[in-house]
Amino acid sequence: MKVSDELRSYWKPLSESVLAIMIGALIGAIVLWLSGYDAVAAYKALIEGSFAAGNFAETLSKSTPLILTAITFAIGARTGLFNIGAEGAVYFGAIAAVATTQALQDPLSGILSGLLIGALWMLPAALLKVYRGVHEVISTIMLNWIAFFIASWLALSALANPQNQNSTVPIPPGARLPLLVQNSTLSLAFVISVIAAIIVYVVMWHTKLGYELRTSGQNPRAAEYGGINPRIAMIWSFLIGGMTAGLAGAVQVMGIPPSYSISQGLANVYGYGFDGIGVSLVGRNHPLGIIFAGILFGALNAGATQMQQTGVPLEMVKVIEGIIIVAVAVPGLLDLFTKLFRRGGP
Repeated sequence: MKVSDELRSYWKPLSESVLAIMIGALIGAIVLWLSGYDAVAAYKALIEGSFAAGNFAETLSKSTPLILTAITFAIGARTGLFNIGAEGAVYFGAIAAVATTQALQDPLSGILSGLLIGALWMLPAALLKVYRGVHEVISTIMLNWIAFFIASWLALSALANPQNQNSTVPIPPGARLPLLVQNSTLSLAFVISVIAAIIVYVVMWHTKLGYELRTSGQNPRAAEYGGINPRIAMIWSFLIGGMTAGLAGAVQVMGIPPSYSISQGLANVYGYGFDGIGVSLVGRNHPLGIIFAGILFGALNAGATQMQQTGVPLEMVKVIEGIIIVAVAVPGLLDLFTKLFRRGGP
C-alpha cells in the first residue's frame, strides 16, 4: 500500500513535467517558424544529436556534473534554504582533485578530497546562516566569487602546467576515471553521479537525518516542538550539498578527456553550479527526478551542435533551449515558492 501511494505521489509531478516539455517544444517550434527556420528539421537534428547511436554517450557525459550540483540545490530547498553556493564548491572540488592526485596518484584520493573540500567550503555559509542570520543567497554568492578568484590563482600558480599555459597540470593517468564508451567523454563519473543521487534519496527519505532535514524545511517551528534542532538540520544541509558539488568538480576533471585538467579561467568547470538550479527545479527537487532532468539538460547541450548544422544559428539554438528549460522548470518553481510562502518567506 505504501509503495502504491509513493508511486502515485510521483505521477503528478512526472505528468506535469512531460506536459511542460511538450509545451516548451511547441513554443520553441513556433519561434523557429516565425524566424524563418525549419522547425521539424531543427528538432530532428536536436534529437539525433542527443539520442542517436554514438551521441547518447555525450548526453550522459554532459549531464554528470549537472546531476550533482542540482542535488546541492535540492537538498537546500528541501530544508527550506535557497543554497546557490554549488558553483564555488565545484571550483574547489576540481582544484582539490588535481592537487591530491598529483601527490597520491589515486582516483579515490581525488574523489574524497572533492567531497571534503566541497563540504568545508559550504561551512562558512552554514555558520553565517545559523548563528548570525545572514541570508544564504547573499553569503553563497559572495563565496562563489571568492572561490572563483582563489581557484583561478591556484590554477595559474601552484597547479600551473609548465608545458601548457592554458591549463593546470593534468590528472595523472593512474588517477583518471575509466571511459565507459571509447571515443567519447562518457566515463565512470556518470555512474558516480547516479549513485550519489540514489544515496541522497535514501538519506533524505529513509533515514532519521533526512526526516529532520525535510521537517525543518516544511515547518521549522513545528520541527523544534518535535525535538528537532533546525540549526543542526541547516548545517547538515549545507555540508551534504557541498559534498555533492565538490564531487561534481572532482569528477569533471578526472573523467573528461583529453585534457583531464582545469582550463584557463576555469572554463571547463564554470557555470555548472548555476545550471544545477534549473536541473533541480525541473526534477522537482527530488534526487531521482534530478537524474532524468540532468539527462534532459545534457541532451539539449549535446544536440545543440547538430541543430546548428540545419542552419539555425547558435543564438537561436540557445533561445530554443531556454524556452524548453523555462517551461519545464515552471512547475518546480511554483512548488518552491509555494513552500517558501507557506513558511512565511525565505
